[in-house]
Amino acid sequence: MSATRTAQLMDGTNLAERIIEEAAVKAAEISRRGGTSPCLATVLVGEDPASATYVRMKRARCAKAGIQSRHIALPATTTTAELIDTLAGLSGDPDVHGILLQHPCGPHIDERAAFEAIAPEKDVDGVTMHSFAAMSFALPGFMSCTPGGIMRLLEAYDVDLAGKHAVVVGRSPILGKPAGMLLLAKNATVTYCHSRTADLSAIVREADVVVAAVGRPRLIRGEDIKPGAVVIDAGYNPGNVGDVDFDTARTRACLITPVPGGVGPMTIAVLLAQTVDAAANQLGIQHR
Repeated sequence: MSATRTAQLMDGTNLAERIIEEAAVKAAEISRRGGTSPCLATVLVGEDPASATYVRMKRARCAKAGIQSRHIALPATTTTAELIDTLAGLSGDPDVHGILLQHPCGPHIDERAAFEAIAPEKDVDGVTMHSFAAMSFALPGFMSCTPGGIMRLLEAYDVDLAGKHAVVVGRSPILGKPAGMLLLAKNATVTYCHSRTADLSAIVREADVVVAAVGRPRLIRGEDIKPGAVVIDAGYNPGNVGDVDFDTARTRACLITPVPGGVGPMTIAVLLAQTVDAAANQLGIQHR
C-alpha cells in the first residue's frame, strides 16, 4: 500500500444527472397537472463566446429535463435601463417561471441594479438581495446555484460540517459570500479570505474544508492543504484549470472536486431544480 494519500473524487457529474432526472419527473408532473411546462428565460447581453456557450449548455439541459427555455439575446450596446426593462417584463410574464441573467454583462452595465429587477419568486439563479437574505436567515427562497451545488455535494459525500473550520477563498456576492453563509448554517466556523488577505497559506493550512472561489488558477497550493481536508474547487480558468493545484492537493485531501466534473455540473443542476420548484410554487402545485 502506498504511503501517499489519494483523495476521493467528488463526482459532480453523476450527482448532477440524478438531480436533473428528479427535476424532469417533477416537470412532467407540473405539465400534467398544470397544463404548462416550467419555463426558464435566459438573458444574454452581447456576444461573449464563453457566456454564449454557457447559455447553450443550460438550454440543452432544460430540454433534457422537460423545461421550456426562452432566450433573449440583447446587443452589447444595451443600457442598464433597457436591460432592467427586459427583466421587469419577464418578471411580470406569467408564462415565465424562472429568470437567468448570464453574467458578466459588460462593464457599462450596473449588474446589481439589473439583478434586482428580477422578481424574487423567479430568481432561480439566487442573485438578488432577497435571495441572499433568505439564504442567510434560512428562510424560503432560492440559493445561489454554485453555492447550492457545493452544499449538495458535501451532503452527498456525508461531510459533517458541524464544528469544522471552513475557509472560503473569494467574496463575490453570488459565490463566496453565500457559500460562507450556507456553511455557517450547517454549524461550520467560517473564515472568508480574499485578494487582500495576509498570509493566505497559513489560514488555508488550518482549514478542515476549503472552498476556492476566487478565479485565479492554482492559487491554492497543495502543500497548504491540511491532511484529511475536504477541498471544493469552484474555480474555472482557461485550460480546464481550477483555483486549486489539483495534483498536489489530491495527495493531502480526503475529498476533492475535479475541474471539470465537480462543481460545474452541480451549478446547472441546481438551476434546473430551482426552476421546477419556482414553477410549482407559482402554479400552486405541490409535488406528491
